[in-house]
Amino acid sequence: MAAQIPVTEKLYKLTEKIDETPEVLTIRFAPDDGLAVQFDPGMFYMISGVDAAGKKYVYRSFSIASDPASPVMEYYIVKHNHIGTQLEHDSHFVASNIGDKYYMKGPFGQFRFDPDENKKVLFVAGGTGLAPFISMLRHIEKVGSGNDVDLLYSIKYPTEIIRKQELGDFEKRLGLKTTITVTRPQEGDGWSGETGHVNAEMIKRHSPDVTERTCYICGPPAFVKAIKDALSSLGVKPERISADVWDTGS
Repeated sequence: MAAQIPVTEKLYKLTEKIDETPEVLTIRFAPDDGLAVQFDPGMFYMISGVDAAGKKYVYRSFSIASDPASPVMEYYIVKHNHIGTQLEHDSHFVASNIGDKYYMKGPFGQFRFDPDENKKVLFVAGGTGLAPFISMLRHIEKVGSGNDVDLLYSIKYPTEIIRKQELGDFEKRLGLKTTITVTRPQEGDGWSGETGHVNAEMIKRHSPDVTERTCYICGPPAFVKAIKDALSSLGVKPERISADVWDTGS
């Protein structure tokens, strides 16, 4: 069992906002004290804004995309939150400004990756559920652990690939085997890769030795359940499946 990491809280400043894709923001924060916090890849932090009077408001949880060695904290944020097809509200971070202050409390979660314990892994991500896997891949590269990683990444449109260049770099430098599937292909979108939702047949085709791998899943609730069911149908033992539910945040 992984060692317990103390929960702490400290102040950060928003330093970067990047239009990662039409639907996703990449946001980065620097700590006021300049020091990295302790967490394992896969864990999440609670972020709270600070009003003009210095009072904290609205804690939301976000999976960390950063490598644990970096003091910079990186997250992927859905810009516009919907209920069905109706826009509910824009993310708070759409209107945030560089230099805004936030408190971060954590780390939390049992979705934790140790590259020395699990040498062969399958990562299955839906949308911004890619975030913890970017943290894991950055950590693998940082420590030079040489893990054998298959990644299945489900997105709605070809324009929604988060960290596209970095994923390509991981393929070259780490031997990452990436399969991206588009669930809402459109005529003329130029996409020639996989389409449709991740299912047992797709997993078996792109990760034929899946029963030998530890499987990590992160995405919306329905996505996580479907992948768990698919893995079970392929004979993956429950103890080899770890899942985290993606939250759009605000």
